[in-house]
Amino acid sequence: MADPVLTQLAWLKTAPIGALKARWRELFDGEPPPYNRRFLEHRLAYRIQELAYGGLKKETLQRLDALAEGLEGKLSRRGRIENRPIAGTRLIREWKGVEHHVTVRDADFEYQSRPYGSLSAVAREITGTRWNGLIFFGLKNQRSGS
Repeated sequence: MADPVLTQLAWLKTAPIGALKARWRELFDGEPPPYNRRFLEHRLAYRIQELAYGGLKKETLQRLDALAEGLEGKLSRRGRIENRPIAGTRLIREWKGVEHHVTVRDADFEYQSRPYGSLSAVAREITGTRWNGLIFFGLKNQRSGS
């Protein structure tokens, strides 16, 4: 008999988006965020495995909490809390059937081997319209502003 966790994970790749959102509601007891399909697949896959095999160890959670406390309230050069992902992070966004990859660098963002000063500039290059880059790449929820 096949492993039920592996079966569920394989199903995520072929399930219609409506079914993914329904599964999200079951596993998270809430509405799915307005992010792209890939985000939903990855987060659902993690949750399925977390429920089946257990989550992070208590010590790991405590260490993460301690690290987060050290970062809370750190301000950027512009005087606001920095939402920027760490350098080396690769952001992936599907737009009109095309997958776009952006690499976060120390001082800027790389898209199609060109530097961009902000994620908003990359989003504008991709869509041709103005976007908040954090929202476009799913790093910020448009509804709650966080």
